[in-house]
Amino acid sequence: MPVNYLRTLTAPERTRRTNLHLGLSLAFVAGATNAGGFLAVKAYTSHMTGVVSSMADDLALGRIDLVLDWATSLLAFLLGAATSAILINWARRRALRHEYALPLLIEATMLLAFGVLGAMHHVIGSSLALTVALLCFVMGLQNAMITKVSNAEIRTTHVTGLVTDIGIELGKLIYWNHSPDSIAQPMVRANQDKLKVHVQLVMSFFVGGVIGALGFKHVGYVSTVPLAVVLALLSSVQFWPARR
Repeated sequence: MPVNYLRTLTAPERTRRTNLHLGLSLAFVAGATNAGGFLAVKAYTSHMTGVVSSMADDLALGRIDLVLDWATSLLAFLLGAATSAILINWARRRALRHEYALPLLIEATMLLAFGVLGAMHHVIGSSLALTVALLCFVMGLQNAMITKVSNAEIRTTHVTGLVTDIGIELGKLIYWNHSPDSIAQPMVRANQDKLKVHVQLVMSFFVGGVIGALGFKHVGYVSTVPLAVVLALLSSVQFWPARR
């Protein structure tokens, strides 16, 4: 891709188009990391619904060691989101152009470390809980970044909210507006732009999940290295001097 196009994806100046293109790229990465990570550590790390539910289940069953592991994952996701907000606001207050690129660069570095260490068999066994926490931190970092970029219009690490919004807009789309008892009421209209964006994000997450699972199945931890390269490419161009 042209450098100038890549530069626009993480530039401080935002448009609906750049938000969508960046969101699709990150949804793909999140889907691949989530699915491949599940095969690696037997836990989904891109959303906290399952983490909180598992923590509640294990607490009720008296499995305190697992409760502590889930709590660590939840805290890691929270810290990832907080770190992203700190980095973005720090760069924004200094008028730096890499306010959105820096969290992605850190995410790329951590995914690369996960892939390399896993391939060398250092991220297994007793460090499994820390590995889950690492992936949760990465997902929290990414989700907070795209949330701030798009003013909370786009999420990339989980699809529950996206599918809910798709259902809402589909309900509006098929709503029958010509009922005689609703003449004085405004017409129900679907936001078709929002519907298209959310469908694309879900599909991107799904395709990323399939590729991530296949990659881990066939080549193992090394399959996360291309994801890290994509993120590094997206973020690093913002640090390059622009051509005049």
